[in-house]
Amino acid sequence: MEAVARASIAASSHARVPLCRRPRPRQCHAARCLQGRRSVACAAAADADVVRLFDAAKLTVDEFVKSGMVVGLGSGAASGLAVQYLGTRLRRGSLTGIVGIPSSVICASEAEKAGIKVGNHEEGAQIDFAFADADVIEEGTLAAVIGRGKTESGQPSFIQQKGIVKSADKVAFIIDNDKYVNGIEGSIPVLVKSGNWIDTAEEIDDLFLGDAEVWRRPSIGTAGPSGGDFPLVTKEGHHILDVIFTTPIQDLGKVAEGLEKIVGVVEHGIICNTTPYAVIASKGEVQVLDRKSSVIPNT
Repeated sequence: MEAVARASIAASSHARVPLCRRPRPRQCHAARCLQGRRSVACAAAADADVVRLFDAAKLTVDEFVKSGMVVGLGSGAASGLAVQYLGTRLRRGSLTGIVGIPSSVICASEAEKAGIKVGNHEEGAQIDFAFADADVIEEGTLAAVIGRGKTESGQPSFIQQKGIVKSADKVAFIIDNDKYVNGIEGSIPVLVKSGNWIDTAEEIDDLFLGDAEVWRRPSIGTAGPSGGDFPLVTKEGHHILDVIFTTPIQDLGKVAEGLEKIVGVVEHGIICNTTPYAVIASKGEVQVLDRKSSVIPNT
């Protein structure tokens, strides 16, 4: 494989020398106060992020979910907040007859705790509406990338979440403002058959030569071209290749088309050819966009 990232680890030796223990200088009161203020500021910023996401999750449920619907339940921080709020509305009685289709085992557990009736996803089954997190969304097309998050060996991949999204009549991606970008870079996860993964990786490498690097995702340790001695194997028995774009992607749809033509590719983390909404948590407001209004005005 030509364009494959290589990493070297420099080893260094240290001579053993006698240690002279000195008393630690006491931290002055002003320094302790400053440190405390920084911790409070970080906690406040994190709380603000959660509040923004909750506002977006709440709006998503209030705007799109109606009584009697079959609802696809995404996985991730924003989707988890939406599941909790959906459960609250059911307990209050302002929504009734909802069946949730979870996209992961964790999601199913959260839904049951929230009091949502849980069903199973079958290919071709009708889903009225689905909400989901996205790692990033392409400005203009609202094409999304999912599956960048850590997956444990033996756990399901992003196949189920993508299947639920594609089966839904309406879809809303709940994201923070910084995930809505023009010119996506970084990883596009690609699920490949494990038997001939090297051939598949080489074809992907040739397809995006000069624009991306292809690494097999490891189950533990540092990522690299081969995935190390412990490559990740999903519940379905596949490997995940991270196709890491080092230059901005001009068209996610074309990347998806190219990947789908390669033998050995089972699925990828690009969701396009849908008519989604993007529910974007911004500072002080939540914006709902579709393709007709998919440029956030400068503020």
